[in-house]
Amino acid sequence: MVVKPYWISHLSAERPIHDGLEGRIADSIAPGIEALGYELVRVQVSGKERPVVQIMADRTDGAPITVEDCETISHQVSAVLDVEDPIRGEWMLEVSSPGIDRPLTRIKDWVRFTGHIATVDLMVPQDGRRRFRGVILNATPENAHLRLDEGGEVELPHGNIRRAKLVLTDELIAATAGKAPAGETELSAEAEDESIPSAPRRAKKPAPNGARKLKEH
Repeated sequence: MVVKPYWISHLSAERPIHDGLEGRIADSIAPGIEALGYELVRVQVSGKERPVVQIMADRTDGAPITVEDCETISHQVSAVLDVEDPIRGEWMLEVSSPGIDRPLTRIKDWVRFTGHIATVDLMVPQDGRRRFRGVILNATPENAHLRLDEGGEVELPHGNIRRAKLVLTDELIAATAGKAPAGETELSAEAEDESIPSAPRRAKKPAPNGARKLKEH
């Protein structure tokens, strides 16, 4: 019997391609937030002494994420992770929207942003290199297809992509602004990373006490 790698067996156009701890968290929380009208875009766990669980999500209706949305998602995710207990010790939960120059974590993201520029970092070098940049031509369940800046085309297996994200361009800003309701334009990911207390795009809170229930070994 041939056992497929995690990323292949869990490959979905609608959900992010993750493995390991991040994959387990994604599998646990995705159904709950989807039931509330949101889509999971990315799960990222960073830090060791007090890990930060970063959740990136979209609204299924295409409207920009608000602080109320982040709080709703945060409560839902906290409730699930309190039961699942995937992380030892204390941890922090952070919820945000993807921003304009968003990460490309789902097959549907690659398809949606066909014609826009992306950068891709690979886990294992391909054609002697790990980093690629070019225009997204299309995507299949197996590969992302780019026309490279320096000429030529390349197909990159989703399972070998460490990270991929859109490049902020005037065309991307215009395309994103055209889909947002009047008066509401999504901020870039760079703007999100700034520490802006009033920014309505992030909810940050300590993990619930239940996250500490896992016994130390």
